Amino acid sequence: METPYIKHIFGSEVDNKLASQLGWLTTGVASSISWPSADVCIQYLGDDYFLRGSERAGERSPPGITIACDQADIDKALAKVYRFTSVLSWFMGGFVDVSGYIWGNRPSLYGNPRTVFSTLGIAGEKTFNCNHMPLIDSENIRKALAFWREGQRLYDVHPSYSFLSFYKVIESQFLDPRKRVEWVKVNLDKLTNQAAKRVFELRSAGVDVNNHLYQSGRCAIAHASVDGTIVDPDNPSDKRRLNDDLIVIKELARIYIDEELNVPTSRSLYQSRNRLAPWAQMLSIDLLDTSSKGKQVTEISGFKGQEVSVGLWPDGAISGLERMRVNCESSSQAMIKLELINDSKTILLIFYLDYKNGRVHTALKESGLVFNETKPSKADAEAFATFFYKVLGNGIAELTINDFEPIDCEVVIPVNIIPPNPEIAIRDFVARFE
Repeated sequence: METPYIKHIFGSEVDNKLASQLGWLTTGVASSISWPSADVCIQYLGDDYFLRGSERAGERSPPGITIACDQADIDKALAKVYRFTSVLSWFMGGFVDVSGYIWGNRPSLYGNPRTVFSTLGIAGEKTFNCNHMPLIDSENIRKALAFWREGQRLYDVHPSYSFLSFYKVIESQFLDPRKRVEWVKVNLDKLTNQAAKRVFELRSAGVDVNNHLYQSGRCAIAHASVDGTIVDPDNPSDKRRLNDDLIVIKELARIYIDEELNVPTSRSLYQSRNRLAPWAQMLSIDLLDTSSKGKQVTEISGFKGQEVSVGLWPDGAISGLERMRVNCESSSQAMIKLELINDSKTILLIFYLDYKNGRVHTALKESGLVFNETKPSKADAEAFATFFYKVLGNGIAELTINDFEPIDCEVVIPVNIIPPNPEIAIRDFVARFE
């Protein structure tokens, strides 16, 4: 499944984009994920999705999603937002549910305080990050994620319909009900924590859990008859039973999306994504095979002569570090030492490419200004200080070669120090340099 680099745009450029045309659809949303405090534009599958910030001019503002839309295409645009929120909900580990919408020539906000809200907020204007969110091009996966989004939204609101939505995640994937029954049977034993505890309780009471989830859950919720089994809204026992069973079907739905459909979350992708994959074509297959097995790398000619742009997510290249020349050195344990130096040879930045684990590490202690025949300038000092102190302050360094996707480096975790405020530290560094 593709998980490409997704550009995030913050600040005045967002305002410029929103003022660039007439015709906008804005949906109000109910959200349980960390919502951006300021507007951010997410470029996903060829469209710009504007997540409207939860704060505006120091006041609370209704969260929402805005997308460009001609008045005749409202349903088309609305469907795009639904699909986007389904993927976003799964990827970010919560729910983002459309609660209403408004169309206008200007990107107005939509806010009904009873239905439009965010249970979480985030500090800072540039911290929202759904980069590498998967691209969904399969209809059955799209449906599964849509039902998951519904189930998540209803979990604390209406347990019955939440149960039904989670059940549909699985049910929608099988033409043959017998295969669904067999899948549930096999995967009940994978459950852990509260879900496993509930399965144990049911089995201890002699209950066929698979059949119980279908008859006393799915069917009892979806159907009603005079003498049939139903979930009675006035029966406390029915409500307690359904609440107890809800965690079981939710976990089964999660397992199906995770293991059968292989849709990553932000957490699972952080562990599994090979950050170095965009540069694979610069290296031979033999090299990749050798380094990934932890053997010493001896040939790294693919990097020779390359120029690397060094930047910070999401702002892009740092002024003065846009054209760094590559000098590579081999190392043991599948580590490639990447030395980057500017044209005047006054700034040296060191990175280690870990091909075995698909990671890039920033070596701040080995990087610095270089004093030789050509002395560093004030601009050099400011460029290096910007890189150093923002990375030290948990900024994400990015390396870009040609038109390849940017490579994100691992976040630096300072040890035995309290990182200074980057802006103040940069100013003081340049002042000391002068």
